[in-house]
Amino acid sequence: MGLLERLEKNIEKLERKIEKNKQKIEELKRKYEEKKMTKAEFLKKKRKYEDRIHGLNARIRILRGGIAREKREMEEKKKKEEK
Repeated sequence: MGLLERLEKNIEKLERKIEKNKQKIEELKRKYEEKKMTKAEFLKKKRKYEDRIHGLNARIRILRGGIAREKREMEEKKKKEEK
């Protein structure tokens, strides 16, 4: 398993975590609409999940940058071998 495969696998994992957090936000919305929690509680918990999603998106961007860098290095290596 090469570096690129590991990076792509990690991106997939992070995307699944983002989906789970989005589902939790939807669940909170339902509870709030059913009057099972106050608006303050809803906003507080929603903010927590949104912050997590934001952090996960940042990690994904970093990993995608690593993939791009690796591909660029592989291409440069092939060009050097051709010369």
